[in-house]
Amino acid sequence: MTPQELENLAHLRRARDLIDREYAKPLDVPTMAAKALMSPAHFSRQFRAAYGETPYSHLMTRRIERAMALLRAGVSVTDACMQVGCTSLGSFSSKFTEIVGETPTEYRRHEHEAVKAMPPFVARTLTRPARPASSRNGEATDGTAA
Repeated sequence: MTPQELENLAHLRRARDLIDREYAKPLDVPTMAAKALMSPAHFSRQFRAAYGETPYSHLMTRRIERAMALLRAGVSVTDACMQVGCTSLGSFSSKFTEIVGETPTEYRRHEHEAVKAMPPFVARTLTRPARPASSRNGEATDGTAA
């Protein structure tokens, strides 16, 4: 890698860290791009090239991941939605169902005893939601150009 590519990757990591840390706050691509010292369009292209998903997709996956943990702990669907930074229960439920494969209510009803017995770092790794391949390959899920 060239020094410029390494520098760009460091900037992208700062933006990804922002998403991972501030997922519950209102975040948009221009805010994330500013953290990476890039224009929004360039940032979106570079982020996708580096991480295989758009910044918005990464943000929503992170939010759904955190919502899954809250739902396993018995938090209501509405409260989980709001705590992870989503403002529309309908959009949250649709995105949750798309990523997890079942509605938040169905997910909350399941027994998650095995996950509760795991150390938190193992549970995070094993329960991280994975998007279906069709939403990762060439489809921008946030309305931005891929």
